[in-house]
Amino acid sequence: MRLRIEFHTSARKLPWPDVLAPGRAVSYALLERGAPALGARLHRSGHGPYGMVPFGYSAPVFPAARRRRGVYVAEGPGIVELGSPLIEVVEGWAAALNPLPVLAWGATAFIVDRVSVVEEPAFPSGRAVFRTVTPVVTKVVLPREERGDLGGTPWRLPGEPEWDVQIQGNLRRKAQSLGLDPEVTLERVNWVGPKRSFAVTGVSGRGGKKPGACVEVVVTGAPQTLAAIQDFGLGQANSTGMGWIGA
Repeated sequence: MRLRIEFHTSARKLPWPDVLAPGRAVSYALLERGAPALGARLHRSGHGPYGMVPFGYSAPVFPAARRRRGVYVAEGPGIVELGSPLIEVVEGWAAALNPLPVLAWGATAFIVDRVSVVEEPAFPSGRAVFRTVTPVVTKVVLPREERGDLGGTPWRLPGEPEWDVQIQGNLRRKAQSLGLDPEVTLERVNWVGPKRSFAVTGVSGRGGKKPGACVEVVVTGAPQTLAAIQDFGLGQANSTGMGWIGA
């Protein structure tokens, strides 16, 4: 399930480091208001056997804005989405947003105009086409003897060795974390966008950049599992805004 937040702002642009990074703090701040025990548990230990944090969010988008080279334009009305396969997370956000007129997205104030619930598709055929609107990131932790100069945690991009294996394993761990049918399969990759890096804020609170690429993939599995993935995201670091699947 997702919340679609419509807002306006007096800002004319967003600093590039504030496109995705503030969303994690916003998500937890809303849970602190609307479901404090749940927010504290997710922050402390995640959810399920792998300690995953089952939520994600989009970058703010401004449909009426005219693009300018090198600038993340913030003109006109904006939209940001928050999503989770756990209904209690979405309910906590909704409870916090009900009386809250302003979201602090980094240093930028978003004046909230409307909040609505977006239901996930049903996927009755057991097949889904997922296209992300933020980069999908994966990394592989190599054994010591194989690390060389890669630093032990090399990032993988679509088409590179082990990317498909990592994505498929991640999808199945997500299903297991949610108590759903884990027989989910990455059938093929239809499209890969250019490599992008975004500033994010991690579990420790420290900032950094994660590289990846937007993708469109075909995934098969139980309808309930596919619906959960739609609101969880593809790849790793979904709670930092990476791998967000477009509605």
